[in-house]
Amino acid sequence: LGGDRALVGRVVERVKERELKGYSYEAADASFELLLREEVEGRPRRYFRTESWRAITEDRPDGTHANEATVKLWAKGERIVSTAEGNGPVNALDMAMRVGLERFYPELSKLELVDYKVRILEGTHGTSSTTRVLISTSDGTGEWSTVGVAENVIAASWQALEDAYTYGLLRAGVEPTE
Repeated sequence: LGGDRALVGRVVERVKERELKGYSYEAADASFELLLREEVEGRPRRYFRTESWRAITEDRPDGTHANEATVKLWAKGERIVSTAEGNGPVNALDMAMRVGLERFYPELSKLELVDYKVRILEGTHGTSSTTRVLISTSDGTGEWSTVGVAENVIAASWQALEDAYTYGLLRAGVEPTE
């Protein structure tokens, strides 16, 4: 990297551009590595593509909540539709993504979401604020952090989850397929 000034310039510009949108790579080592690899390799590292996702939280009469997520993904040329329940909408998305992708990538069974942080970014107002989500994930031997930014906290969470799974597969030595 040190010998390629053009590459370093592109990485710096891309980081600056994304930081203006609210991304922070200081605490998101895995997201930064994925961004760096994309610049070096000339394309994003993809093991799957997202068609769509949705998360539903149902308020029940007894005061409890039911959380369900459905994800539609493409992996290894196949369309996957997967639904799961969780203890919150992000956990439900995590579970649905895992259920859908583990058939293609059994390495994902080792991944565990170990920390989840949400920050409302300054300079915005109320519920229309930009949100930054940091997710820490472990595969039992190491831990890494990923970041997502969006006006919607669940959308920001999805971005961070996508990076977490992508980086987990990279760490496991799996070759990209998309």
